[in-house]
Amino acid sequence: MAARILANLIVMGSGILGRALLQAYRQALANASKSGVAQETIQNIRQASKIMAEPEARQILGVTEHSSWEEILKKYNNLFEQNSKNGSFYLQSKVHRAKECLEASYQRNSQGTTGA
Repeated sequence: MAARILANLIVMGSGILGRALLQAYRQALANASKSGVAQETIQNIRQASKIMAEPEARQILGVTEHSSWEEILKKYNNLFEQNSKNGSFYLQSKVHRAKECLEASYQRNSQGTTGA
């Protein structure tokens, strides 16, 4: 008899606790959406996942800081084609992101030298 009462108390208590946690979670979401924190956090996560550091990009493509743009394109095309044939979409996308990163860097550098 005591075990049955104890089991009922545990079940009822966990139900009450579950409802309270759900209500607190909903309130937290409502507060976050009012202040714009949720959208800002999602945007920061998306932006951070797309950014690649220049040293990482150079390492992926196997080029140095003194490599010409033509050499970078040759390495990019070679690695991109190899990964498209073997079916590694992840590596193919990393190679593409590396080229994008270095391309942006080279564009910044060329604008800086022509503007001086």
